[in-house]
Parts: sequence; structure tokens; C-alpha cells
Amino acid sequence: MTIAELSREIKLKLQPKYGLGETRAMINLIFYALKDWNPTDIIIKGDMEASDWLQKRCNEIIYRLQSDEPIQYILGETSFLGFNLKVTQDTLIPRPETETLIDIILDKFKDRKDMNILDIGTGSGAIAIALAANIPFSKVTAIDISEKAIEVAKENAKRHHQKINFIIRNLFDMTQNNLNYDLIVSNPPYIDESEKSDMEPNVLNFEPHSALFVPDSDPLIFYKDIWTKAANVNPIPSLAFEINPRHAAEMAEKICKLKKWQSENIEIIKDIHGKERFIFCKGEA
Repeated sequence: MTIAELSREIKLKLQPKYGLGETRAMINLIFYALKDWNPTDIIIKGDMEASDWLQKRCNEIIYRLQSDEPIQYILGETSFLGFNLKVTQDTLIPRPETETLIDIILDKFKDRKDMNILDIGTGSGAIAIALAANIPFSKVTAIDISEKAIEVAKENAKRHHQKINFIIRNLFDMTQNNLNYDLIVSNPPYIDESEKSDMEPNVLNFEPHSALFVPDSDPLIFYKDIWTKAANVNPIPSLAFEINPRHAAEMAEKICKLKKWQSENIEIIKDIHGKERFIFCKGEA
């Protein structure tokens, strides 16, 4: 079997489930991960004989994809703002929407240097690494309750030569003294339990539920703890959150009632799909 024939076989097996565009993207990812080939290489090497090892690995990947396992977990990596990051089932897969959160922060602080930043619930370390790399002389601390997630994040930071202070810590154990930063950024669990039925199998069956879902009875549980403690820090830090669009207005109202962040400095910002996905609160720090 040639490379071209192998590529066509992958396409025939995956296209009925994933569609043409996503299947082509997956083929490119598979050959890049296994052979370090770009799409042009795949074409140029089309007449080359595919080794037994390559055919076996591709068949293993196809089987797992047909079982709804995310390709990022299968290959063990993903891309986030140009950073190649290791991911495991102990970490969420960074989403394209979260790249917008980084863009928002960089736009707000484009003239700042030497910022003191806290990333709460760092997971794979994507947010912390992107901020450390793009804000000159920044000091970034990143926390997560999961020891395994912190191990992955440390590996990713080392891979991209970013010095980040990683701490295994439960958010609810933190005091206001732990929140003395210029900027606190967080993408915590925010999907309501009642939304589970709307989730795709590749998310519901493979990504860590503890990093995804919150109880319907208290959907803002993580955010409230952050903004309540941060409101007692002097000077007041800026807050940047990725959020559930269904709670955007409620969150902004509750933060405003604290009377620590002026209403004109509290912004609800839409994501690339037009959904109210982020809240930014400009602080004094």
C-alpha cells in the first residue's frame, strides 16, 4: 500500500462520521504526528510504500477516532496560539475560543511590562504559557487542584522555555493574601450539569468532568470565590474570565454590586461565534 492509498483509506473510513473538511484536517494531523510531514509532503511522497508500522498506527488511530476519542488525546498534543502543547485526559483540550481570551488580555495590557499574573485552573498550562511568552518580563503563577495536570503544564512550559511558578492548590483554600496580583485570569469549570445532554460524545466521554461541569444550583461557584476574595485586595486586580454565555449578564451584575470594579470597567465580550464568552474587569493594579 502506498502513502496515497493509505491516505485515501483513512478518508473513506472517517469521512462518513466527521465530514470531508474535518477528515482532511485529521489526515494532516496524523501524518504530521507520525512522520513529521506537512500536506505537501503527503502529496510528494504519495507513491512511497507505507510501512507496516505506519499502516498499523493509522488503523489504531482510525479505530479510536471512530469511538469518538478526540484526536488531540490520541496524538497526545494540540496547538494553541502556535504553541504545541502536550494534552492528556487529565487536562482539558484548549479551545480556539480561549485563544480570544489571550487576545483580549494582550490588547488591554499591550503597553504593560513586568506584570504579576495568576492563572487559576491552569490545566495544560495553555493560558499561563501564552501570557508569559507575550507579556515582557511578566511573572506568572499558575494553580490547579490536579497534580497530574500540573505535571503536564510543567512539561509544556519547559518545552516552550517559559518560567512559570506552578502550584498544586485548591482554589477554595486560597485567601485574599494569595490573590495579590495585577491580573487574575481563569477559565474554570462553567458548563451547567443540565447542559450535559447537549454535549458531544467526544467531550462527554473523554474530557475530565471535574474541569467541565458545575452544579445547576450554584453555576458561578468558582467565579464567586475569586471575585469575592479579589475584591478585598489592595490595589484591586484586573479579572479576565472565560464564562458560560447563559450567565454573562448575571455575573456582570454581581461583580458590579461589589462596588470595587466600576461598572464602566466591566465588559462582557463576545467570542468568535458571537456568544458572550468573556468578562473583563479593569482593576487598579
